[in-house]
Amino acid sequence: MSNRKPYVREMTRTWWKDHPFYRFYMVREATVLPLIFFTICLLVGLGSLVKGPLAWASWLDFMANPIVVALNIVALAGSLFHAQTFFSMMPQVMPIRLGGKTLDKKVVVLAQWAAVAAITLLVLVIV
Repeated sequence: MSNRKPYVREMTRTWWKDHPFYRFYMVREATVLPLIFFTICLLVGLGSLVKGPLAWASWLDFMANPIVVALNIVALAGSLFHAQTFFSMMPQVMPIRLGGKTLDKKVVVLAQWAAVAAITLLVLVIV
């Protein structure tokens, strides 16, 4: 048996700050925190809707708090950021071919954003 110690590379807590790709990745992943808050708020809102008008009014008052509104705006921005990064990766992961030619990446990304806009308008019209 050997008495040598295995090489263990030192890893600092801020290892991800050294490279732009990892910084971008960590920021993108951190945007899930406001989305968790938003999801919990919606679940509590559904629960208060079931409990009755008094609970619903209380939840509406909570949602009107400027801090909650600001967090929801941050959650929306995070959601749009996630959508943008996903949409920009999609043509690379799954290139779409029509007539033997690959569609331009910009066309695929714009088509996805157009679908998001159309679905949003449809929901706004229905609700």
